[in-house]
Amino acid sequence: MNRVIQWVRNFLKYKDLFAQLVIRDIKLKYRRSFLGYLWSVLNPLFTMLIMWVVFSNLFRFDIQYFPVYLLTGQILFGFMSEATNASIMSITGNSSLLKKTYIPKYIFTLSRVTSSLVNLLLSMIALIFVTLITGVPITWRMLWFLVPIIQLYFFCVGLGLFLAQGSVFFRDLQYIWGVIITAWLYITPIFYPIKIMPEQLQAIIKFCNPMYAYIAQFRDCILYGVPSGPNLYIAGIGWALIMMTIGIWRFVKNQDRFILYI
Repeated sequence: MNRVIQWVRNFLKYKDLFAQLVIRDIKLKYRRSFLGYLWSVLNPLFTMLIMWVVFSNLFRFDIQYFPVYLLTGQILFGFMSEATNASIMSITGNSSLLKKTYIPKYIFTLSRVTSSLVNLLLSMIALIFVTLITGVPITWRMLWFLVPIIQLYFFCVGLGLFLAQGSVFFRDLQYIWGVIITAWLYITPIFYPIKIMPEQLQAIIKFCNPMYAYIAQFRDCILYGVPSGPNLYIAGIGWALIMMTIGIWRFVKNQDRFILYI
């Protein structure tokens, strides 16, 4: 408990640096880009259009409002992918700064995940646009979309901390993670309904795939306008707590050795 309090105090002490790091990460992503921040809206739209053309014609899934179904899954999974990929290099990529002065090392990982969250919120503009165009009924339950996003944010913070400390000692982790992300994408019901899978495989995905809980909650409020069942909320919060615990534990245990490897 004392260590957590110390972390909070350190964060408040360096909150201005944290804000500057988030701004820097966002600016670097769109540096020398003609359309700049507009890509946060256009990128998910273009990807959704391609996937919609391919999957609606090849597989013909009977999913109402299929473009919104695609986009809701794509946006959340894209956030997780971007946040974790950026987190992997958050320590080694700031080695020169860490060698010169004391800065809480977790600040760099936290800033990468938070800048990805800002990109996620910008991409929500694309989701609003597609929702209106496709005629999805607008209800007050759509405001509940923040709940799964908050859960996913903390899940990504924990996972990001775990990956960041691991890549300090094992640089190949960034390449291995790319393969894992690709496999994770296809076992997550983003562009297909989970009902097409055998019941046993459905149970495995629902129980073992954290992204299923977050995407299902997100779709319930945006696409269907109904509250999610308690099992999804328990799973989402549970995965976030588990990943935060593992990530913080490994990061704190190894952070004093970072300087020897970066």
